[in-house]
Amino acid sequence: MKPQLIAAAELDRLETWQKYSAHMCGGCVSSCCTLPVEVKIKDLIRIGIVDEFERGDPPKNIAKRLQKEGIVERYNNKSEIFTLQRMSNNDCLYLDRKTRFCTIYDKRPDTCRNHPKIGPRPGYCAYKPKEVVRETSFKTLDKF
Repeated sequence: MKPQLIAAAELDRLETWQKYSAHMCGGCVSSCCTLPVEVKIKDLIRIGIVDEFERGDPPKNIAKRLQKEGIVERYNNKSEIFTLQRMSNNDCLYLDRKTRFCTIYDKRPDTCRNHPKIGPRPGYCAYKPKEVVRETSFKTLDKF
């Protein structure tokens, strides 16, 4: 049996995404965490960036505050959906750059909890395998 070549998906080309399987997450570079994250007010409360008492405030005012703080990129007044800010490399604000793990995993938004059941291509993942690190053994040369 020939080994299967696993190509990395391109985020903007949904046809390159692979059918999702739970084992993929352990070998991926968290490419889903570079997609825009849409959240609702209940997600912002769960994350802890909006206080429960603010629930009654106009979402537009909450959005302005969170935009000033660099947490929200934009807000859609019609749908009342906030989009979380991403870092310059498109990583989610809450993704640890070194470990590639979510820093708010237990409090993560519903969008993240339901991925890849929902999203740009339901049931598929923008899988990008971690680079294979090969160990090289070097012989130590004794100095004369």
